[in-house]
Amino acid sequence: MSFARHSLSTASVPLSYAQWGDGEPVMLLHGLADHGLVWESLAATLSDSGTEPVAKRYRCLAPDLRGHGDSGKPNDADAYNALALVDDLEALAIACSTDSMTVIAHSWAAKLALLWAKQQPQRIHRLILVDPFFVNQLPGWFRPTFPLLYRTLPFLKVMGPFESYAAAESVARTLKQYRGWSPLQAAAFKAGMEQKADGTWGSKFAIAARNGVFNDILQQAGLTTELTVPTLLLLPEAGLNRTAWQLKPYRTYLPHLQVQTIPGNHWPHLVEPEAFNQSVAGYLGR
Repeated sequence: MSFARHSLSTASVPLSYAQWGDGEPVMLLHGLADHGLVWESLAATLSDSGTEPVAKRYRCLAPDLRGHGDSGKPNDADAYNALALVDDLEALAIACSTDSMTVIAHSWAAKLALLWAKQQPQRIHRLILVDPFFVNQLPGWFRPTFPLLYRTLPFLKVMGPFESYAAAESVARTLKQYRGWSPLQAAAFKAGMEQKADGTWGSKFAIAARNGVFNDILQQAGLTTELTVPTLLLLPEAGLNRTAWQLKPYRTYLPHLQVQTIPGNHWPHLVEPEAFNQSVAGYLGR
């Protein structure tokens, strides 16, 4: 499997992205506070010529979204408007000469994928949404609860600060996305952490990005009009979408929708990678 790390400077914010393999392009969009390398197992399945049951090979592109990983991190929360991130993705697609592609998006990034498909319908010919969350607009009265959310959402705990990497890892091992602490999960966690200027450790996810994304959730919805792009909705058994009202926007506005239940929690690509990879490969093969 070929792997390379690249940097794109033609976007409004410098983007770091990983690329695996050759063939039909697939864009992999990580969720909030993650980074592109969380897709390593899926990319290996889709791009490695020795892996079954993939019917064809793919070129997997996995950017670190602005404010995440090794990409640029503007200090202004307003820089994290969803449409600004969509512009980043369009710039990446153009730079990588991908006229038409499949987009796979996890959690909050599903909003970016849906807005992108609405804005550039010729660019995206197929969507896979993995347990989407924070896709549509939250009411304004939700804003006062944001400080509480920052403290209580488990996946934000790794933002730190921690006095050492070991202390950060001990917290990570208690979180759902790292349950089992496989080599894949350990590598994904390590790639998302850094030592700060004061010697403490914390996530590469920027505080301005956290604040900006939550502000954007109050201002902009991701799915309010019909999109004809064929879409697979992957719902983990222990995921976040468990009620009919949560699924109503997808059933209402995505006429070419398929829904599939898969094992795992909100991070199936990290906790149940084999089953997840098979589901994605099977859909792409059809």
